[in-house]
Amino acid sequence: MVAGVQIHSQHAQQAQTEILTEDALTFLAALHRTFESTRQSLLVAREAAQQRLDAGQPLDFPSETAHIRADPSWLCAVPAPGLEDRRVEITGPTDRKMVINALNSGAKTFMADFEDANCPTFANMLNGQVNLRDAIRRKIDFESNGKAYKLVEKPAVLIVRPRGWHLDEPRVTVDNAPMSGSLFDFGLYFFHNAKELVARGSGPYYYLPKMEHYLEARLWNDVFNFSQAYISMPLGTIRGTVLIETLPAAFQMDEILFELRTHSSGLNCGRWDYIFSFIKKRRADRSAVLPDRKDVTMEVHFMDSYVRLLIQTCHRRRVAAMGGMSAQIPIKNDPKANEAAMSKVRADKLREVTAGHDGTWIAHPLINQIATEIFNKHMLGPNQYHIRREDVKVAAADLASTKVPGQITTDGVHSNVATSLAYSAAWLGGNGCIPLNYLMEDAATAEITRVQLWQWVKYGVRISDTGSVITADYIDGVIDEIAPTLKGPAATEKNLDIVAKYLKSQVRKEWPSEFLTSDLMGYLAVADGCPAQWQRSVL
Repeated sequence: MVAGVQIHSQHAQQAQTEILTEDALTFLAALHRTFESTRQSLLVAREAAQQRLDAGQPLDFPSETAHIRADPSWLCAVPAPGLEDRRVEITGPTDRKMVINALNSGAKTFMADFEDANCPTFANMLNGQVNLRDAIRRKIDFESNGKAYKLVEKPAVLIVRPRGWHLDEPRVTVDNAPMSGSLFDFGLYFFHNAKELVARGSGPYYYLPKMEHYLEARLWNDVFNFSQAYISMPLGTIRGTVLIETLPAAFQMDEILFELRTHSSGLNCGRWDYIFSFIKKRRADRSAVLPDRKDVTMEVHFMDSYVRLLIQTCHRRRVAAMGGMSAQIPIKNDPKANEAAMSKVRADKLREVTAGHDGTWIAHPLINQIATEIFNKHMLGPNQYHIRREDVKVAAADLASTKVPGQITTDGVHSNVATSLAYSAAWLGGNGCIPLNYLMEDAATAEITRVQLWQWVKYGVRISDTGSVITADYIDGVIDEIAPTLKGPAATEKNLDIVAKYLKSQVRKEWPSEFLTSDLMGYLAVADGCPAQWQRSVL
């Protein structure tokens, strides 16, 4: 329909008809042609920055932007309608039933996820857009198995998370190049819903993931300005909350807020991706080997330092400092185990609110009451911007600290292998988040397991309880032991074979791959009917 634009899938035909309209594709093509070269240059810059880290250059606060950090006069935009009070935000994928349940959960906002909690099959991406469009217009109600799903009168405020800058959308090409997944997700939601959202007293609100540099925030701001002008919408209508979930971004929080200041609604502690990034960015540093995943808590020095700096930075600029996700989910039919899990949630949320956070994340509607009660008790106003945390002094050495008590155990190795295999198999089967051992696992937690296994093999660490050295062959044996025991609709022999070979290859690489989702995307693309050129060889 649009010159230079091709759709490489026959899946989700009805959703394609409704969402991939001629006008929408024209807008996507304009975004691609305007911003793709900048995106590519920033991705190249990421690689160059990693090479400098590998060569021993320490991470530090950028010298060229010291004046931005030192200037107390600039502030971010005032909260947009519906974002004044964000004390509890529920997150999840864009499945129709999940969208209704999340919007009805009682949480203040719902972060509808096209990224880490979502598997990017073309059907998932397009049906998700349909579901959000229908929810905004209150036309999402439906019945299933005799049960009615219907929106409450005042649902949560909607915030959308598009994919990160590193991910392509191979099912849509412009001028024979794949679109940015970020621009595809952002653009379709914005084009179809921005004016409707404003008319209903809200606005086009986004969560922006996995940035590594303030110039990547500048690119988002340019995209926002372009898009608002494209549909004749006042500048500043869009709002973006940035997830600080990469180690380099923690050194550039002020700069990221500054670039987005007319569109900013704050920063979020994306804790699980942050741990993943800490390992990956310091891959050449033997001293940065971390213990079992369960021991890398929010209380360890590098995590606590990043949280305190984020709160101080946000409140200095008058925007929200959002807390992160507790992985625990309710445990049915075992009251004792459930109470232990919920006690961990309470402690986590209490830590966040007393530290000065303005809100927190939950992954399950039943946890909303726990989180809300704690924030209601300790945060009497809509936010805590008045808590400046001027006592906080965080140096580069604090953010880079490797003082993490704990050990590497047999259970830790087995848990990482099981999580990595189970999640990756589910992802290939179309599911982007899974409950596993009473924890909600998504791409971020799966990434921690993958790079920890690589790190332990790379540096030949010993298992504390057996004294065995962790080698690639040792990991092979654990994989071969665990893979046949995994159950679930996506744990097919084919999927498990793919992910087992993938994990075995990863622990043998000089450096781990940047993202498992990038590595495995080719399998989804081919299943969606894309040309064979999109089938990557990653094994």
